Amino acid sequence: MEWYDMIARRNGGYKGRAVFTLEGHSAEDVFEAGLMQQLPQYKSVLDAGCGHGEFTLKMSAYTSHITGFDNSKELLCIAQAGLDASDVHNVKFVYATTKTDMPFEDEQFDLIYDRRGPTSIIEHGRLLRKGGVIFGIHTDVSKVRERLQTNQYENIEIEEFNEAMMVFPDEKEFAIFLSDIPGNPDYTRPEFHEQLQVKLKENQMDGRLAVREHKYIWKAVRG
Repeated sequence: MEWYDMIARRNGGYKGRAVFTLEGHSAEDVFEAGLMQQLPQYKSVLDAGCGHGEFTLKMSAYTSHITGFDNSKELLCIAQAGLDASDVHNVKFVYATTKTDMPFEDEQFDLIYDRRGPTSIIEHGRLLRKGGVIFGIHTDVSKVRERLQTNQYENIEIEEFNEAMMVFPDEKEFAIFLSDIPGNPDYTRPEFHEQLQVKLKENQMDGRLAVREHKYIWKAVRG
């Protein structure tokens, strides 16, 4: 969790700093719209991997109560400060990790959503009431599909999105973008110059510096 704590201190939360232009239909926008449409149907919602809490607070306008958890204490400090400074009263932030027994009751939640959070939340199906929904977005669908099937979820839906592109104005902004990807080194530092040059060559599209957004939106029901 040292990397996420560092990102919290450096970026002011789990968010990117790079400047880019988004072209095409973004999976992130589709996910957010789908979540907002579902939330009014549920009274108790879990945000798995809430990060610095900005998205949690935004979604709180559409449902009765959201509990957000994260395993980065630095990110949770930012989330709690944001909550304290707001007029939101239906959100609670909790420290937790999917690698241990989660501090929640059986069937406590009607909906669990996972936006850039741990797909291992799927393995904690006891938290979701029978007939409850789990809804997420991720870059790696193999673990998602396997975990949903292994944990006996029903009505599994997985949709692929790979048309949108992030177009960067220059090498500097691209290096910042790479540096904000979980686990990556700081490509803005001189010692990573050669590695950055390789990345630059790999991400040339029609004469532009760009990265294709490749993500999956998934949904399932607890049987």
